[in-house]
Amino acid sequence: MDITKKFCDIDDFCQVFIPAWRKSLLSRENGEVGTERRRRKFTMHESEVMSIVILFHCSHYRNFKHYYLQYVSKVWREEFPNLVSYNRFIELSHSVIVPLCAYLNTRRVTSRGIAFVDSVPLRVCHNKRIPSHKTFAGIAERGKNSVDWFYGFKLHLVIDDRGELVSFFITAGNVDDRKGLKKMAKYIKGKLFGDKGYISEALKEELWEKGIQLITKARRNMKAVVLEEFDRILLRKRFLIETVIDQLKNISQIEHSRHRSLMGFIVNVVCALIAYSWQPKKPSLHLRHYPSTELVIVDGNNSNIALSFA
Repeated sequence: MDITKKFCDIDDFCQVFIPAWRKSLLSRENGEVGTERRRRKFTMHESEVMSIVILFHCSHYRNFKHYYLQYVSKVWREEFPNLVSYNRFIELSHSVIVPLCAYLNTRRVTSRGIAFVDSVPLRVCHNKRIPSHKTFAGIAERGKNSVDWFYGFKLHLVIDDRGELVSFFITAGNVDDRKGLKKMAKYIKGKLFGDKGYISEALKEELWEKGIQLITKARRNMKAVVLEEFDRILLRKRFLIETVIDQLKNISQIEHSRHRSLMGFIVNVVCALIAYSWQPKKPSLHLRHYPSTELVIVDGNNSNIALSFA
């Protein structure tokens, strides 16, 4: 695993973001913005901590403690000479949640005309242990997907036709997928393909006003929707986002039941998404290999939405 290039990218980001972030923090004494507050000096730099927690999701390890004690502490001792104890490192990883979220935001792209949306349950425990679960009591909720009931959270995800991350949103497990989609509309343009869980005339009209055409299949008890050939073909390509979700679960380990704090859960999800964005080869429809073309959607008011596939 080549960690030098990844570390340099994170370190360059930290050199710019962290000083600006600290200037915007309120001081404990008088509450003024930009006043430097007293903080415990880090033995490790923030970029080192961020690199280690992200690279865990690129490794074959399934337990972070084993990864840190058996691999990082032994193999990467020269690359990270200021390593701290495992317990102290966990504290440091929670303190860099804001830079991690900001860095993840730099890894997403803006949709260029074709996007796919879906949600994935993030279970925090087995259903039989729900009554005795304490870590996320009062935060996680019971939800239901097409397979079964679960207890935990939902990750709402939007990707483009190249498998790149466009937008993401985390909610409790009982939140409707359509509510999660409304929060992510800012970075979406053009055609958006979803499953039957996103069927809503009100939502479709609201998104249309924002320049987004929501396309879904019809339920069995609904009147069949006539789609253009292009839309019908792309609607069958929804397996693309299901493939991305499968990689997030089985390669980036976005879901597990060993969390001991909410901060640890957020760090795990954010780092898993960053690790996925680093993949050199992502699931793709390979539409960009074709000559540049433009699709124009015309509504009843003769207003056009141009989608560039260049």
